[in-house]
Amino acid sequence: MHPGPLIAILVAGLCLAFVFGALAQKLRFSPLVGYLLAGVAVGPFTPGFVADQGLANELAEIGVILLMFGVGLHFSLKDLLSVKTIAVPGALVQIAVATLLGLGLGLSLGWGWVAGLVFGLALSVASTVVLLRALQERRLVQTEKGKIAVGWLIVEDLAMVLALVLIPTIADALNGARPGTPVPLAGQFDLGLWGVLGLTLAKVVAFIAFMLIVGRRVIPWVLHWVAHTGSRELFRLAVLALALGVAFMAASLFGVSFALGAFFAGMILNESPLSQRAAEESLPLRDAFAVLFFVSVGMLFDPSILLRAPLPLLATLAIILFGKSLAAWLIVRAFGRSNAVALTISASLAQIGEFSFILAGLGVSLAILPEQGRDLILAGAILSILLNPVLFAIIERFATEASPVKPKPSAAKPAPEPEPERDIVPTSLSDHMVVVGYGRVGALLGAGLVAHGETLLVIEEQPEAIATARDQGAEVLVGNAADPGVLAAAGLARARRLFVAIPESFEAGQVCEQARRDNPELPIVARAHSDAAVEHLTRCGASLTIMGEAEIARAMLALCGAPPANGEASPDKQPV
Repeated sequence: MHPGPLIAILVAGLCLAFVFGALAQKLRFSPLVGYLLAGVAVGPFTPGFVADQGLANELAEIGVILLMFGVGLHFSLKDLLSVKTIAVPGALVQIAVATLLGLGLGLSLGWGWVAGLVFGLALSVASTVVLLRALQERRLVQTEKGKIAVGWLIVEDLAMVLALVLIPTIADALNGARPGTPVPLAGQFDLGLWGVLGLTLAKVVAFIAFMLIVGRRVIPWVLHWVAHTGSRELFRLAVLALALGVAFMAASLFGVSFALGAFFAGMILNESPLSQRAAEESLPLRDAFAVLFFVSVGMLFDPSILLRAPLPLLATLAIILFGKSLAAWLIVRAFGRSNAVALTISASLAQIGEFSFILAGLGVSLAILPEQGRDLILAGAILSILLNPVLFAIIERFATEASPVKPKPSAAKPAPEPEPERDIVPTSLSDHMVVVGYGRVGALLGAGLVAHGETLLVIEEQPEAIATARDQGAEVLVGNAADPGVLAAAGLARARRLFVAIPESFEAGQVCEQARRDNPELPIVARAHSDAAVEHLTRCGASLTIMGEAEIARAMLALCGAPPANGEASPDKQPV
């Protein structure tokens, strides 16, 4: 048996991505750098094995669909509408600025104004995968910064959907109908430019209306019905079928992008109490296919462009990294947002990705964009994705150093509660209990501690859990406890005990390790789901690790008066 191209690209892409990603992590670079280099290694411009580019692009598209579906699961319609006043005008103005800069570069290279417009449009839209991965790594999706960035991204996607419909019509008008050139659906009815624009807008509105009227009833109902079957395998399959099915329907019937369709499917499902479980079930595939996206981008990179056109490439990179970023920063500041929010939005948009590749390919196929323009777009995408984590780190450091010291609030006017952002206010509590994670386990634990008269500090980043903790009288640090800055603000040197109630053992291990370094004498109680997790958390510094399944079994045995199995101590004799 000989492996087909699908198996070859899956094996080569994932294995090389792992090797290069691990090496990049070891050298303290982002793993994304390794994934991109893996794509270069299996691409057509380097010797050795060459993967199928068409298959790579389709696999990458699945990654975009699943990623946008996952974002929609954590992003409600209310969140989207809350940032419309800045996301809609901001994105449109930023697209216009970047397009004009690209047009200027194209004209200086002698391409003509149509080629320059296509080139500028390709430089104006950020990569969905890169932007969301950057926000998720920094736990910013649910903050004001993250909501504005995601809303901005949705507006950019909608604008690119319009552009993809209009560009063939413009090309036909300029060049005339060419034999063998596909004619757009609108062109068959001779609607003209404004007719095509109106038809596209009508399709987008029809899709949104369909999702709000039909999808809002059908999608949660289907998932609830599957959940009641009790089959985890069927539930996981239902989540994937909904994500991919709605995305395919959106593209096929309404002319909307796969990513936008998947986002709306997740956003509708967000209203269901099963949204968290759906996110967990789709996470492994989301991560795997997101890696394949970066591999597919790396395959497009021709390193010779660095020598053939260095100055145009530097100009292209300057538009992506600085032109777009400066425009976004000025827009966000003009709307009255803080410098920290403006800098985060600027860094998020300082790269280009999948829509840029589609626009470049379409422009070359319609003979309105020279091949040099496509090469510059691809090279600019690769380099901007490589440099984006560095730009994020520089901007975060600049925002921290530039932020002024906040004056102490006067007695007459109480200080407002800090919003869920990165500016963490250290606690002044002492002899307090710290609870990391305020989900089902953490909330029950916290309620018991408060009822017992303990002073409680909660570290959480989900809005609903934050509201619950504050309602119960706890002080809240908004953020992720694995972030050293957040954990340092919890006053662990003065705390009496730390409870790590989050279910993710890897993240819980990071919390235990940092807490143990901050206070070697601090009692740390952690939650686990398996024997391997118990061993891992104990090795990371947990004083006591409690496995839920074991405690349930002990409680059942205690009801029967039977001794615990394997000679273990009974629950009431364990150290607290």
